[in-house]
Amino acid sequence: MGQKESSSEKLQKVLARLGVASRRAAEELIVEGRVHVNSKLATLGQRVDPADDEVIVDGVHVSIKPGLVYYLLYKPVNVISTADDPQGRQTVVDMVPADPRVFPVGRLDRESEGLLLLTNDGDLTYRLTHPSFGVQKEYFVYVSGKVTRASLRALREGVELEEGTTAPAKVSQVETGLLKIIIHEGRNRQIRRMCALVGHPVRRLIRTRIGPLSDRKLSSGVWRELTTKEIRDLERAITRRDDDDRD
Repeated sequence: MGQKESSSEKLQKVLARLGVASRRAAEELIVEGRVHVNSKLATLGQRVDPADDEVIVDGVHVSIKPGLVYYLLYKPVNVISTADDPQGRQTVVDMVPADPRVFPVGRLDRESEGLLLLTNDGDLTYRLTHPSFGVQKEYFVYVSGKVTRASLRALREGVELEEGTTAPAKVSQVETGLLKIIIHEGRNRQIRRMCALVGHPVRRLIRTRIGPLSDRKLSSGVWRELTTKEIRDLERAITRRDDDDRD
């Protein structure tokens, strides 16, 4: 009991420290019944243990475990989206701090570039990569040839890959040879295969957004930590997607 007490903090203090709300506003959230701890309605002055307790604010999970880090990296071409590579090639994990150990959330193929999230938050990683929580990902895709309306329609409605038809996608032609594609699936080399099937091989592929995360100022090979607001927005996007799938 003594150990549990020594590692716990007042709930409103934890919420304020995480940037969810000011201490006073956090107290109001608790009083209004908008905060749950371990699936039970929270009470003002309640203490929580960041290592064990689960906190939900307005239906959105709040990561309170200590030591969690979240990096947004602009992956360059020819860097591998894994933690280790048997062939000794540079990986995305080589580009961020070694401690604590983090892992990429999903992947971008070697020839592709753009935004990639790395974290040691296993729960968030699971929810971001599991099909039932599919979060939108946006890409700018440079392709060969002038894309016809028929090809755009096929990409939007779904094309037949070996493992099955792709889910509907949002596709627009920004200019000749440049497409903006938004999908929520994560099949291997999916966009490259989709474009090849409609006769427009990909020349360059850039991921520009992961759910609510985007950063047009981030240069190739550069990383930064997510802000508290970005982490909360990401949690909301996952929760919203899960709710939509249940409707």
